[in-house]
Amino acid sequence: MAMNREQKRMMQRQGQVGADGAPVAKPRQQQRTSKPVKEARTSPLQFLREVRGELRKVAWPSRPEVIHYTIIVLITIVVMTAFVAVLDYLFGESVFWLIDR
Repeated sequence: MAMNREQKRMMQRQGQVGADGAPVAKPRQQQRTSKPVKEARTSPLQFLREVRGELRKVAWPSRPEVIHYTIIVLITIVVMTAFVAVLDYLFGESVFWLIDR
């Protein structure tokens, strides 16, 4: 393996090669022959209890906040739709203008 002095020193510090630059053989880790232990499954009732507990932790918005954010989203959708429609019209007209020339 061709390497310069810096690479060789770095690999020696990491324990990948010996003093002569030959790879250092590392002992292999033994493979696990036993199967992993399966965890007990949660019952549907326990799952629903946990979901309910998590939903209690959620910071739900108030009704005025929901209405305010809904109006903002609707206005944004209308503005962006109009913007895309104008761009579509302008690009369409410019293509027709180029073709008709």
